Amino acid sequence: MTEMPQLPKNLEELSFREAMSSLDEIVAALESNTLELEDSLVAYEQGIALLRNLRGRLDGAQQKIDVLMGELEETESDEVIDSTLQKA
Repeated sequence: MTEMPQLPKNLEELSFREAMSSLDEIVAALESNTLELEDSLVAYEQGIALLRNLRGRLDGAQQKIDVLMGELEETESDEVIDSTLQKA
């Protein structure tokens, strides 16, 4: 029978790489079909928790990148004339 890794209660304690490695181990254990039903359910729950955590980290990183990219974009100045307006 495959032994499951023990995850910390606070998944933030794991680096992104460690969390990915733990998720890979869980997937491999589930795919090996060597776990008892109860152990499979525990492993699945741990995998879902890791996946949510990793997605949250990726979303946070994407938001930071979007902010940084937005800061790099040139903003229009007030001197730009709107050619769509016409005099009445």
